[in-house]
Amino acid sequence: MANLTRKKRPVTRILHWTIFLGVIGCVPVIFGGNAYYMYVATLIGIYIITSMGLNFTLGYTGQISLGHAAFMGLGAYTVALMTLNGYSFWLALPLGVLITFVAGLALGLPSLRVKHHYLALVTLGFGTVIYLLFSNEYEITGGFSGLPGIPRPSFFGLDLSSDIAFYFLVAAFLVLLTGIALWILNSRWGRAFKAIRENDMRAEMVGVSLLTYKLLAFAIGAAYAGIAGGLLAPLMKFVDPTSFPVHESFWFLIMLIIGGSGRFEGPFVGAIVVMLLPQFLRGTQQLYFVIFAAITLILLIFWPGGLTSLLDVFFRRVLRRNPPQFTK
Repeated sequence: MANLTRKKRPVTRILHWTIFLGVIGCVPVIFGGNAYYMYVATLIGIYIITSMGLNFTLGYTGQISLGHAAFMGLGAYTVALMTLNGYSFWLALPLGVLITFVAGLALGLPSLRVKHHYLALVTLGFGTVIYLLFSNEYEITGGFSGLPGIPRPSFFGLDLSSDIAFYFLVAAFLVLLTGIALWILNSRWGRAFKAIRENDMRAEMVGVSLLTYKLLAFAIGAAYAGIAGGLLAPLMKFVDPTSFPVHESFWFLIMLIIGGSGRFEGPFVGAIVVMLLPQFLRGTQQLYFVIFAAITLILLIFWPGGLTSLLDVFFRRVLRRNPPQFTK
């Protein structure tokens, strides 16, 4: 049976990747290239990347971070400032990732001494400081006037300025970062992250370095947010401090909670639900927030594992009714 399971794993992974890539490829066809829907689809991809980063920090190592909007802003402003000054997007984005990675390492240091809501307050303070820098450093960031006219990139002469072309650029980054996340989680790093989440003292007793892996979790999560910010800037073609307010970090947290914190599929499900729900509740006006808050509370109380846990229950019941038949 163990050998049969091992043989089926590569087939299952290929099937999952095929479905994943198929869905991504079908989006422009489904929406017929409509500019608004392509914008929403692209934004969902960017928010999935950000939520994947938060999943490393919160979902896999249990460290609450409310600074992901700030990391996203650092990546966005780096790309905006460099591309507006004539530098290539492909040079600006790695620099933005490096800056957010280092900032994540610095912010990860308090996690060695404080936990839970105290750590949340530290990261919230970091987000507030970055927001104030974006707002007040007018000569660099443009203040609340922002930085307009951010160009979209090209790739070896291929123009990516159209909505569909830029969507596929974001989709390519999403696929790449999904693969990297899978590799990390199946490596020694991933096992160490999960051990810290379960019990950091016990993890340290069996040889897991809390210093190394807590800092890595923050840095990787920050780098993912930096990439997302670097993609958001050319998508909107404009950035200002209101694009990265402190409360934006709470939305990323809600995405992860709704999707399922600590679950690989969580960021995908959460970002899609949070972004698409307003489209279905447009007519409710202000009631949207009440409905959304009610859904979030119900999930927290009855299904703390998020929507992915509900999907697990559903598929488990389906399999019980229709168990797979194995032949020799």
